[in-house]
Amino acid sequence: MSTPKILILGAGYGGLVTAVRLQKHMNYNEVDVTLVNKHDYHYFTTWLHEPAAGTLDPDKCRVSIESLLDTNKVKFIKGTVKEIKREEKKAILENGEELSYDYVVIALGSEPETFGIQGLKEYAFSIRSINSVRQIREHIEYNFAKYKMEKRPELLTFIVGGAGFTGIEFVGELTDRIPELCEEFDVDPSVVKIYNIEAAPTVLPGFDPELVNYAMEVLSRKGVTFKISTPIKECTPDGVVLADGEEIKSNTVVWTGGVRGNAIIENAGFETMRGRVKVDEYLHAPNHDDTFIVGDSALIINEETNRPYPPTAQIAIQQGENLAQNLLAAIRGGQMKPFVPSLKGTVASLGKGEAIGLVGDKKIYGSTAALMKKVIDNRSLYMLGGLSLMLKKAKL
Repeated sequence: MSTPKILILGAGYGGLVTAVRLQKHMNYNEVDVTLVNKHDYHYFTTWLHEPAAGTLDPDKCRVSIESLLDTNKVKFIKGTVKEIKREEKKAILENGEELSYDYVVIALGSEPETFGIQGLKEYAFSIRSINSVRQIREHIEYNFAKYKMEKRPELLTFIVGGAGFTGIEFVGELTDRIPELCEEFDVDPSVVKIYNIEAAPTVLPGFDPELVNYAMEVLSRKGVTFKISTPIKECTPDGVVLADGEEIKSNTVVWTGGVRGNAIIENAGFETMRGRVKVDEYLHAPNHDDTFIVGDSALIINEETNRPYPPTAQIAIQQGENLAQNLLAAIRGGQMKPFVPSLKGTVASLGKGEAIGLVGDKKIYGSTAALMKKVIDNRSLYMLGGLSLMLKKAKL
């Protein structure tokens, strides 16, 4: 019998943890495992709001993939997936290379969801990769430098579309960075405007109202103007137009209003909802026992609320751990275990020393929540790369 081939597409949290756990528990030559990713590094998506604002070095947010792999057990290919031919059991890369598989793990991450808002793709930034956050940081700094010469208010008017976790955490970091930039470029802080615009009736939709109120008070005090229940109708080169007709002129619009699954999955013929596939209890794509989907492109319904679980790093890591065990069980003829998310808690940063969170049934605020955020971040490092990665990248 030939050695079973497992192909993992994408090295985000779900794909990378699947590979790392497989190599830990598999025997040499038991399985042929290949991991494909378009970069030769993994980046911590839950940290990206910090380098976007300029409060953290982007290089702190990434780690070499091969440094986490036992290359005797897992082969790494740097390449971009172009197409999945599910009936032929092949993935096609942009360079034309064809990779066959017996089992495929699709962990290709997400794309910004624009909800059809005109101009967002063309004129708004998004926080989605190391290069994208470098671009945002440099753009913000450039606008401060330019303001000294041109004095146009829109240069120092910053619009963040979406008040979910990414939006709230980004404006928190941005409010911390503004005083530093004002001092560096000799700008009066009173001319800087930050707007956080959200179509829903509250920021952090679905979060505890008491914690939401605390977050809004902290961020309002730090200079953020919230516009709630106010959808963006259009993004233009000059700013945004809101659904109520108001125009806000800005040279910097950052869109954090949602994500959808990778288009490659939809193009492969899988049935999707906003690019995400409703997987079964073993993370299979429906009617495809050879195909597993994890991370942002996997849709899992919370039976208690009858709503999808949010596509978080916490859940993606758990999916990777479960899936590695199930892949080996499938190959060895063992019993697979259903995936059941175990939510340890949720914490949202509001900038330096401030956060809100729900750990179990306990609400936490301020410095206590900020400390818990660091604990969660450091734990995810440990799950990915053990003690050595945690010591190298840990938030202190």
